[in-house]
Amino acid sequence: MAYLEVNDLKVHFPIKGGIFGRTVDHVKAVDGVTMRIEKGKTYGLVGESGSGKSTTGRAIMGLNKITAGNIIFDGKDVTNERGTREDFRKDVQMIFQDPYSSLNPRKRVYEILAEPLRNFEKLSKSEEKKRIYELLEIVGLSPESIYKYPHQFSGGQRQRIGIARAVALQPKLIIADEPVSALDVSVQAQVLNFMQQIQEEYGLTYIFIGHDLGVIRHVCDRIGIMYKGRFVEEGNTDEIFNNPQHIYTKRLVSAIPDIDPRNRGKQINFRAQVQKEYEESFSDYFDEDGLVYPLRKISDTHLVALPGRGE
Repeated sequence: MAYLEVNDLKVHFPIKGGIFGRTVDHVKAVDGVTMRIEKGKTYGLVGESGSGKSTTGRAIMGLNKITAGNIIFDGKDVTNERGTREDFRKDVQMIFQDPYSSLNPRKRVYEILAEPLRNFEKLSKSEEKKRIYELLEIVGLSPESIYKYPHQFSGGQRQRIGIARAVALQPKLIIADEPVSALDVSVQAQVLNFMQQIQEEYGLTYIFIGHDLGVIRHVCDRIGIMYKGRFVEEGNTDEIFNNPQHIYTKRLVSAIPDIDPRNRGKQINFRAQVQKEYEESFSDYFDEDGLVYPLRKISDTHLVALPGRGE
């Protein structure tokens, strides 16, 4: 059994209309996502803006209301049951995209890190202070940081504060929603390496949400490619990058820059080939309503949304 199971997850937002504001339709932001995540691994949710990847992460976290489907965590259904959901809120934490806006600018670092501890744990003042100093040590910030406000730190340091807040309750699962997209490239590498370091040290399981496939390839064990609220392809990282099957996945992979000038001609040809296939065969990858087909197995670990293919 997988550590986290998401089964046929749907998140539909109502569209109101008319004089009385009745629901006239729904936006199907997430429309039937199923995935399995093993303990201690990193699962990547990938797609362009509006694909539903962040909504999926927020629904698992409990920040978006689930329309249908269920979530099993460590053998327990945590979808709606009040008791298990409350426990799950402590076990799962989130790292947000913008390390500045996600931190309260009016609070010093001490209060930012103390907030989750006060919400979920009953610690004495001395125990609380000790834990906060431990958190700062974990993320590589000095003890004097407790007296400072978020604006007094660099972007990378602010994200480290966000990570410290996320691990304060010693969670089992962390959902990272584009945690490095707002940072400079050099700082991105530092933060990503640090996240992998604490994952190995504390046995954390990650859901890593992003659109930068270069980053995703570096950190993820398995990947789900999202388009209009559904998966078009899912597989282990090497399968997705070395053998993409869906035209949407191929376009994403072909857009990854290759810094080796010796591969420039090969990459240009690959992009041209993908673009030609996209223009000539787009309708082969979607049904008559423009929706993604159900996923089908083409190997034990690789699934693709193609009609009549595989199992």
